[in-house]
Amino acid sequence: MDEADDVELGEFAVLLRERNAIDARIGAVLDRPASVGNIGEWIAAKVFDIELVSAANNAAFDGHFSSGLNGRTVNIKAYGRQEGSLDVSQSPTLDYYLVLTGPKLALTSSRGTLRPFCIESVFLFESRNLLAALEVTGAKVGIATSIRTAEWNAAEIYPRATNQAIILTDRQRAQLAMFRFD
Repeated sequence: MDEADDVELGEFAVLLRERNAIDARIGAVLDRPASVGNIGEWIAAKVFDIELVSAANNAAFDGHFSSGLNGRTVNIKAYGRQEGSLDVSQSPTLDYYLVLTGPKLALTSSRGTLRPFCIESVFLFESRNLLAALEVTGAKVGIATSIRTAEWNAAEIYPRATNQAIILTDRQRAQLAMFRFD
């Protein structure tokens, strides 16, 4: 290691301290660590009137809709990009997936790119229907399950309202727009 490495490490350490301070502030709002998943759950709870379960590690679902789909269980997912895959559970206690994604981008290397937390699209999948569609295609169900483009398009509730299971109010659309990456 030379002096240039020491300088670079020092600058990086400063940036991480700044990031940790911001994460601490975000974590204080969330009352949980500032992970992408926890951030997505908190935003979804506010926008979609979801009562989150008290345990962050609850099996199969993160909460219940308090209005609209009142009482139905929901697993909230947040992804920095929409890459066509979804972590899917076969739990019979899960009614819906609410998926917040960043922009749809081609699958390429992440080197030199930024993956900010932003919301460009929101999708609502009914769990039983999704599992049936996956069974027809023979897709392997679990982590990073590949979902056909047609299924994503049919599930979209924001910005396009393809799925009519939830119709967003102007207020909800404005709230989601706060998290666009401009």
